[in-house]
Amino acid sequence: MTFPVRYPKIDYSNVPAHWARNIAFAQDRNATSLIPTPIEPWLIRILQSAVEKLPPGDTKLKDEVAAFIGQESQHFRQHRLFNKALVAQGYPELAEFEKRLADDLARFERTRSLKFLLAYADGFESLGAVAGALWFEHSDAFLEGADPNATALWKWHMAEEFEHRSVCFDFYHALYGRGIWNAIVNGYFYRVYGFVFAMRHLNGYMKRMRDYMLDIDRQSMSEDEKAQLERDIKEYEALHKRHTLPQLLKNFLPWYNPARKKTPRGLIEYLKRFEAGGDMVRSITSGGPAEAARPEPA
Repeated sequence: MTFPVRYPKIDYSNVPAHWARNIAFAQDRNATSLIPTPIEPWLIRILQSAVEKLPPGDTKLKDEVAAFIGQESQHFRQHRLFNKALVAQGYPELAEFEKRLADDLARFERTRSLKFLLAYADGFESLGAVAGALWFEHSDAFLEGADPNATALWKWHMAEEFEHRSVCFDFYHALYGRGIWNAIVNGYFYRVYGFVFAMRHLNGYMKRMRDYMLDIDRQSMSEDEKAQLERDIKEYEALHKRHTLPQLLKNFLPWYNPARKKTPRGLIEYLKRFEAGGDMVRSITSGGPAEAARPEPA
């Protein structure tokens, strides 16, 4: 299976930072949006440098890696536009958080093994495999009345993350998980290590960025608004505990494989809006998929 490269037509110029009724939900997603812009170009470089290490017979996986790179190239470009609009609304330090993450990733690339980099990448990608269900099956109450452009960014992105959810997992196992011994030591224990490392590293950044934005918000809030924000935080944390956390814990199962996840309802139909004839597709006058797959410097 390969995946089409889609070119969204989304306008971020008038998206407010508080684009959903639950401010904690919106700011948590805003904080998360700062992750793709450094990590996805980094991930593209890692896969491009390692793809020739795959055995000659893995042509299907090589094709999927190429399609994966095309999709990820569009992801970080769209989030870059969204983040620029967000920072301009009074959150200047977000750019510094983004730079620190990029510096961390560059250090990993210089000092850590390819096995670690791919295990970290698989851990990061496991977030997308979970977020598909969250956005399409469990977030309706949070998205009611939300800005349609911010919603489109996240639903398109998370739908594609679910679509290519197995690529990094399969890539890692193709290089390090073949054979009984490797399947146990690398395919399970080291994979779980990469997952835990990635979650602690990235969740740390997301929490710091979210807390920073919420602290800025509180400075201009009335007491009633602050009380509502605390209720928003509790409501969003409850959603996370009910749906996100239990799904992420499945990474610890020895038989975990993201390919087995059930496609969330409405996801495939939603992606058609970003394909030829859809209402959310941007026309491409030059370049195309080959151009889209060429990563920019981090």
